[in-house]
Amino acid sequence: MKTIILDTNFLVDCLNWKVDFFTELQRICDFKYQLAVIDKMIDELDTVIKEGKQTEKIGARLAKQLIAKGRISIIKTDKKGHTDALILKHATKDTIVATQDQALKRKLKEKRIQVIVIRQKKYLELIGR
Repeated sequence: MKTIILDTNFLVDCLNWKVDFFTELQRICDFKYQLAVIDKMIDELDTVIKEGKQTEKIGARLAKQLIAKGRISIIKTDKKGHTDALILKHATKDTIVATQDQALKRKLKEKRIQVIVIRQKKYLELIGR
């Protein structure tokens, strides 16, 4: 079973653009998977809720609700360093990372880790098969 790690910007963008990522993931993933986030991402969501733009705040609140309902598991870390660095540290061949961050995508590509991105604010695409 693969683990799909969701990055903060990916989750917030999906919710703000009304991309049904649960359905889209079923469409593009023909294998068993579980959804997860890095525990430090919850701190990032709290920051977005406090300091972000109004549209970002809505997406961040919805993301926290999804995590709280247990549809997305939490990967425990030492919370030291930037979230992207923690994602890179936990990314393996059995991991796919869903992100919109260009720098993170480049680093994941160097490690030959598959990436899921949002295209045209409508659908998801799996890169690196």
